[in-house]
Amino acid sequence: PNLKQWARDAMKKDNDGVLAGKFAFTARSACQPGGVPGFDVLLGGALFILQSPREVTMIFSGNNETRHIRLEASHSANPKPSWYGESVGHYEGDTLVVDTVGQNGKTFVDAYRTPHSDKLHVIERFRLIDAGKTLEVAMTVEDPETYNQPWQAVLRYRSAPGAPVEAICAENTLQLDYHIP
Repeated sequence: PNLKQWARDAMKKDNDGVLAGKFAFTARSACQPGGVPGFDVLLGGALFILQSPREVTMIFSGNNETRHIRLEASHSANPKPSWYGESVGHYEGDTLVVDTVGQNGKTFVDAYRTPHSDKLHVIERFRLIDAGKTLEVAMTVEDPETYNQPWQAVLRYRSAPGAPVEAICAENTLQLDYHIP
C-alpha cells in the first residue's frame, strides 16, 4: 500500500513473469551492483569494513562489490547518478550515520525487486551492539516518486571470523542468460 501506482505495476508485471516460470532476476544474478539499501539487505556473503580518517570502505565478498563513504563531507551540488550514488557519513557517538543520494534507477531496494526512482534517499545508522558481536543497521528510505511515505527497517548481522575470499561473480554464476560480462 505504500507504493505509487507505477511501482505496483512494475512489480506485478515482474511477479506475473516469475509465476509463469521466468527466473526471478536479481542484480547479483547478473553480476550487477546491489545499490543502497540493496547493499545492506541483499547480502549473501561476508561484509568487510575498512576505515581511514576520511573514508569508510565496505566490501561485500559475494562479488567483490565495493562501496565508498566519505566522512565529514557534504554532498555534491548535483551528484551524477550511479549504482551506489553518493554516500557521506559522520559519527554521532558510536553510530556511523550515512546519507546516500544520487543513485540511478537500475537497482532494487529489496529481495522482492521493489523498484525506485533516481530520487531515492537513504539514511543508514550503523552501530555495534551485543558487546561488539552484532552490527545493527537502522535505515530510513524515502523516495517521493515511488513511495507514499518514507519507511524504516532494522537489520542485524553477527560477527564471524575470517578473511576475504576471492569470489568473481561472472565465474561463479549458474545463470548464464543474464548478459554476464
